[in-house]
Amino acid sequence: MPRPRNKPYGITPREAMLIPEGTPRQRIVELLNGTRLSSYQLAQMLSIAERQVEEHLTHVVKTIARDKTRQFIMDPARCQDCAFIFRDRSRLTRPSRCPHCRSEAIAAPRFGITLTVSS
Repeated sequence: MPRPRNKPYGITPREAMLIPEGTPRQRIVELLNGTRLSSYQLAQMLSIAERQVEEHLTHVVKTIARDKTRQFIMDPARCQDCAFIFRDRSRLTRPSRCPHCRSEAIAAPRFGITLTVSS
């Protein structure tokens, strides 16, 4: 299957839902190449529980860390009421409450994998 021209690597989310080949972690890596998705979106595409995706993501981070050509990216969670950004949070799960305004309206972190530019 040829890759889309506007996306030089990875597969589209639609393609990932249609291709059940590979382990869940391999499919997560393919889905995250060149995109940013939340754990909920990944769970929907893989038809598994969101908590399972979060467990797999910890291992995906370790795998990508060993690969010098790719980098794992995490857009941090943020409060939708006061716009607080959880920059220092290292856990991959969504926080339950904002420390500033105590709101539970938290946008989930988004994950992606990008190619690193070698010098």
